[in-house]
Amino acid sequence: MKQISDSFKDPRHGQILSLCCLVFLGAWAFSFEMPYWRPITAVATALAVQFWASWIAEIRFDWRSPLISSLSLTLLLRTEGADLVALAAFIAIASKFLIRFDGKHFFNPTALAIVVVVLTCDGAWVSPGQWGAEGWAAVAAAGAGLAVTYGARRLEVPLAFLGFWAVLVFGRAIWLGDPLAIPLHQMTSGALVVFAFFMISDPMTAPWNQGARLAWVGAVALTGFLLQVNWIVDAGPIFGLVAMAPLVPLLNRIFPAQAMAWRQQSTADTRKEIRHA
Repeated sequence: MKQISDSFKDPRHGQILSLCCLVFLGAWAFSFEMPYWRPITAVATALAVQFWASWIAEIRFDWRSPLISSLSLTLLLRTEGADLVALAAFIAIASKFLIRFDGKHFFNPTALAIVVVVLTCDGAWVSPGQWGAEGWAAVAAAGAGLAVTYGARRLEVPLAFLGFWAVLVFGRAIWLGDPLAIPLHQMTSGALVVFAFFMISDPMTAPWNQGARLAWVGAVALTGFLLQVNWIVDAGPIFGLVAMAPLVPLLNRIFPAQAMAWRQQSTADTRKEIRHA
């Protein structure tokens, strides 16, 4: 009975439900270009790779983590064919097993897959403005509600990132004398809010210490902003998250006293994934 109760309390179930609702809203309410093969290919490939890798590693197969990664890919990555969707899903799940440090995966799986596919393959991109104003509100509401269910320690990361990003985009507009409508439009990007609440907030790839975590979030925001402004990278924050991944183990070494406390605060699903993913 305790195992059943713990399963219902697993916050990944809420994350999966939120992502499924966003995929549904994107496809039917906001008329995304969402061919049926995109979610089917992403989910099927991610689950298959997770099952195969779990069998090779002789660990329990868990469907929740690959489902979260594949739904996130469905929301953020745009491709001209199913082959690139399958490649991205393969990279996301395989990286969790192959690129590891301190007993956990090194990169955010979804972010790494998007960066690799966009940089190496023609016909793959991220569309940051597809949600529109109403869609942005839906994403923000879903993400905020999910973060609140996780507790204040999870809410601080997306809010800190959005705060840093707002300072950067509004500061640049004021410096250049641009109308404030430009940064307001940038802040209402659905992709930006999906990134804040469903990617950078992942405790598995964030520093343990609270102060170090906030500094790292600022570094991700600044790196992504510079990439987006200077190199016209549409998915600047996602690239910034991958680029700043090496800072996490360094910060955990500098601030080791917080390691056990952060692990204890993590939810049961995170603790299981640290041991088995």
